[in-house]
Amino acid sequence: MAHQQFSPQSAIVGSEEHDREAIDELIASLPQRKGVVRPFQSLYQDFWCPTYLLPNVIALQRHFQAKHKDIVLASQPKSGTTWLKALVFSVVNRSRFGISNTPLLTSNPHDLVPGFEYQLYGSNPTPNLDSLAEPRLFATHIPYPSLPESVKQSDCRIIYISRNPFDAVVSSWHFYLETAQSNDQPKWSLEEHFEIYCQGKISFGPFWDHMMGYWKESLERPHKVLFLKYEDLKEDIVGQLKKVAEFVGLPFTEEEEEGRMIEEIAKMCSLKTLKDLEVNKAGKIPVLNIKFENRSFFRKGAVGDWVKHLTPSMVDRLNSIMQEKMSPFGLEFKTR
Repeated sequence: MAHQQFSPQSAIVGSEEHDREAIDELIASLPQRKGVVRPFQSLYQDFWCPTYLLPNVIALQRHFQAKHKDIVLASQPKSGTTWLKALVFSVVNRSRFGISNTPLLTSNPHDLVPGFEYQLYGSNPTPNLDSLAEPRLFATHIPYPSLPESVKQSDCRIIYISRNPFDAVVSSWHFYLETAQSNDQPKWSLEEHFEIYCQGKISFGPFWDHMMGYWKESLERPHKVLFLKYEDLKEDIVGQLKKVAEFVGLPFTEEEEEGRMIEEIAKMCSLKTLKDLEVNKAGKIPVLNIKFENRSFFRKGAVGDWVKHLTPSMVDRLNSIMQEKMSPFGLEFKTR
């Protein structure tokens, strides 16, 4: 994986103007609703996409050509994305970087594993990604059915991280609230956020469809999609990292295991270590005219923090959604 950072720039010009006009017409025809942080979300291919990201998503779908060795990290927002990026980057690049010189010491994980729709296709509708060393590492919040066909049809690997909805709704509320404050936008209550979440109108939601798309694919094609749970990573990080390494074709050797390399990677990528690094205490990741504080990606990372925030009626409502939408297909979560 080439160590390269990406930043948004001016994009569509010249011969691409007609294409952009067609995209604008398509977006204008979609159902819209008031979103969080940004004014609008659009219902595109059965998921709620932040409208300002939709041109990037469409460009990605039209132009991205997957390579067989690519690794795509997928998630819903606030489900362990930052942690997964740090872990997989470290596993894949362990022959190039040790703990003492890992780029994680000086770069935010989101710069090391760029997001398709936020970074790569936000700066250019047809970015040249061929120069990146293989295996190329990418990330996305897009649901499985809306991934580019080349991703679904190639031999590239997808690693999906999920998180129990109780903690996910609380974590996303904290994150969006902080982002709104950083961008001088209005606050909203946990009750308002919870209602949107349960209606399925959170960004890249409904959350149950997002999880189930990757869950079902992981059952049908386990060689293609690895479905991880945040709670399992917290409980058995060594076992889960071994699973990740084997999945991407880079299993840990006996010597590496005896040398406690897995434990070293786990410690380097822990919330405490990453949170204490200067690069993650200050600075911002700009996406168009929104700025995400680096420190906002590192809060508590705890399992069960939801008990301090959700009322019994909220818990009952979320439980019923999970029982209806996920339990029949065998998807269950540890919540504490």
